[in-house]
Amino acid sequence: HSPPMKLDERQRAYWRRNLKLTLSLLSVWFGVTFVGGYYASELNTLSFLGFPLGFYLFAQGSLLIYLLIIMIYVFAMNRLDRQFRADTRR
Repeated sequence: HSPPMKLDERQRAYWRRNLKLTLSLLSVWFGVTFVGGYYASELNTLSFLGFPLGFYLFAQGSLLIYLLIIMIYVFAMNRLDRQFRADTRR
């Protein structure tokens, strides 16, 4: 059993930025998934490309938002790794 490692200030800054990014993207995911679902019946009164807007958002739009969330996370984490020189692909 080894003692817990102490993080230096640079590692703590990296971890804080990682958590901030993750929580931000999770809040977007929550909004798209649950808040949008809560208002789906109201959204269905509007039309987009001939489909009810609520249906269209959940059939197509939410999937595109999820892909965008993943792309943002990958881009931002690669940039963060380079910034903090934590890139493990050497």
